[in-house]
Amino acid sequence: QVQLVESGGGLVQAGGSLRLSCAASGRTFSSYDMGWFRQAPGLERDFVAAISWLGGNTYYADSVKGRFSISRDNAKNTVYLQMNSLKPDDTAGYYCAAKPRFSGSYYGVKDYNYWGQGTQVTVSS
Repeated sequence: QVQLVESGGGLVQAGGSLRLSCAASGRTFSSYDMGWFRQAPGLERDFVAAISWLGGNTYYADSVKGRFSISRDNAKNTVYLQMNSLKPDDTAGYYCAAKPRFSGSYYGVKDYNYWGQGTQVTVSS
C-alpha cells in the first residue's frame, strides 16, 4: 500500500505561484506513476498532471500547460506540482494519486489506486 499526504496549498492572488508537495509512504514509491488531479465544488475530479515512475515522462492538461510543472524525487518519496501564473479558475482541491507503473492511463481518475486527502488552492482575482 501507498499512503499519500499533500501539502503546500493556500490562498494566493492571481498571477502568483504555489508549490504543492505529496509525500508518499512505503519503499516502493519509485515503482508508481504519480498524478495530480483537482476538483472544484460541484464538479468532477479532473486530471492536471502526471509523471512516470522514473520521472522521464510528464503529461499535462491543456489548461495548465506552460504554467504548471510536475516533478518527483524518488529518494525523498515526494512528488511536486509547481504552479505559476495562477488564475481564479485554478481554485480547487488538489489531490495527489498513485498508480502502478505500466498500468492504465495517466489521465483517468479510475486508473489510480491510491489518493491523498487533498490540499485546497484558492486563487483570488
